[in-house]
Amino acid sequence: MTDTTLASGPAGPKPKPAFSRRNIIIYGSLIVICLYYLVPLYVMIVTSLKGMPEIRLGNIFSPPMEITFQPWVKAWAEACTGLNCDGLSRGFWNSVKILVPSVIVSIIIASVNGYALANWRFKGANIFFTILIFGSFIPYQVMLYPIVIILREIGLYGSLTGLVIVHTIFGMPILTLLFRNYFTSVPEELFKAARIDGAGFWGIYFRIMLPMSLPIFVVAMILQVTGIWNDFLFGVVYTKPDTYPMTVQLNNIVNSVQGVKEYNVNMAATIITGLVPLTVYFISGKLFVRGIAAGAVKG
Repeated sequence: MTDTTLASGPAGPKPKPAFSRRNIIIYGSLIVICLYYLVPLYVMIVTSLKGMPEIRLGNIFSPPMEITFQPWVKAWAEACTGLNCDGLSRGFWNSVKILVPSVIVSIIIASVNGYALANWRFKGANIFFTILIFGSFIPYQVMLYPIVIILREIGLYGSLTGLVIVHTIFGMPILTLLFRNYFTSVPEELFKAARIDGAGFWGIYFRIMLPMSLPIFVVAMILQVTGIWNDFLFGVVYTKPDTYPMTVQLNNIVNSVQGVKEYNVNMAATIITGLVPLTVYFISGKLFVRGIAAGAVKG
């Protein structure tokens, strides 16, 4: 090592200060955004654990002096939603009956559609894909009344089965786009090699595509679970009081005009309603990010 090298000092980029202007702006913005979402959640949680006398004191940010879970019990099993006073429990099971078949059927059909559009250039594929993409941009409100007529004519209006069909159809365009873009990002050589080895349409799908597609299936599942579970519009239009999903039950509890306004029960009911999509995301969040990064939103 020469004297010139020693005099020049260590090589490499100059270390950036921890409190540079760029870092302050980035982390400051992230902290503000986090507080924007976490402060209301904190208020909801502490309010749901207080009794009404403590809530009437007016300090919404103070932790509960005496924790009580009675508001949660009442929100789940005792709160009145119209003529029924069974809380969110009935709406929860209605939402489960709607969610499970809607998610499974829509993801299965959309994955096959995306696979066919990406790897099998059949006649009319571009037209079919254009129609699906066009369908994903049609406002739901435009389709409400025509679908009411259709469901009425086939005898499914007001039933859970009718709502399952609606969610399955409306989830198809965006899910097909996701699967099509993901399968397009898979190396084409794998597909060609499988064709040379004699694999057909279903053989390639089940033996090659599905084992490689767990991330995009998780993306599709999270999108469908979140959209279907949080849906209010379709639930209130296409079902009746006995088959209302959980979000409609929540609306009836929160907006009840009879008796005392129980803010602790309302907050507990709101948190209970949001637990399912939150749980799904926290369990599979890493795969969701992988699916997005692996081509879920690439054109």
